[in-house]
Amino acid sequence: MTAMVSQVSRDDGRMSVSTRVQASLPDMPAAMVKIAEVLLETPSAPIDLSITELAERAGTSAATVTRFCKVIGYSGYTQFRVGVASDIGRGDAHESWRADIGREFHPEDTAREVVRTLLNEHVRALETTAGLVDLDEVQSIARAIATCRHLDIYGIGGSGIMAEELQARLYRIGVSAHYWQEVHGGLTSAALQSKNSVAIGISNSGRTDETIQMLSQAASAGAFTVAITHEDSSPLANVADVTIGTAAPDPYLQPDDLSAKHSQLMVLDLIYLLVAQESFADTATRLAASAMAVSGHRRPQRPSQTKNRPSLRIKEPSE
Repeated sequence: MTAMVSQVSRDDGRMSVSTRVQASLPDMPAAMVKIAEVLLETPSAPIDLSITELAERAGTSAATVTRFCKVIGYSGYTQFRVGVASDIGRGDAHESWRADIGREFHPEDTAREVVRTLLNEHVRALETTAGLVDLDEVQSIARAIATCRHLDIYGIGGSGIMAEELQARLYRIGVSAHYWQEVHGGLTSAALQSKNSVAIGISNSGRTDETIQMLSQAASAGAFTVAITHEDSSPLANVADVTIGTAAPDPYLQPDDLSAKHSQLMVLDLIYLLVAQESFADTATRLAASAMAVSGHRRPQRPSQTKNRPSLRIKEPSE
């Protein structure tokens, strides 16, 4: 630890806070790692939070925050906050790029290099999620959704987009579902649920207050509750009956790693398909009816676009 402190302390001041944290992270004790995780997720947090508030968010003490500041080369929390503010206001193009896009990317990277980096990360996230998913639990969730009176889905921000996507898919196959991105409406709906309802909360971090509140309210009303998050010990997971794990966002793809959303989408696709299997005949009929209902709003394809294109059909269970 001493060597790490002296190495960072000798920095001439040009090293960003994010770079200091990344350099020191492998040698940090668990309590300091929690602080680092807060900073990597919300780099501007020290500007808005007092030392006590940052400690509370990280689940540690103010004294540990002070030691953390010294480990990454600052004399204390005040100087640390100045460093964060300087990073945010810095005009250097390369540093801004690193802060906003991530360390794996560089302004001079070719498009091919960017594609390769993205592809590797997205494949990693999908494979990791596939390994985390408990298929027996997902199957039980699908059965519960297929037979429930109503399904509520909660998500805020990017996770709200995922909630909307799942609702749209399930609604097409006959599931009475609604998604909520607004906490007042969501809490009202959650309070009206019952033991015949299912409620799903979606949050990468599992720490979004509004989603936690809505899922907790649904649980109190008697609903079967599901959390979809990368952190199985998060507050959201703690209020759910079942948690489906997804791959954690890559810390180098800041601030909004799309690979995390792809992990969520894979889980949602899996739930959708397993629900569809529970009532295959009805699902096929409903999909055909919904497709027919909107067919008049689509322009026909040109003959050259359909030539030699294989037809798509729903595979029967006996095939």
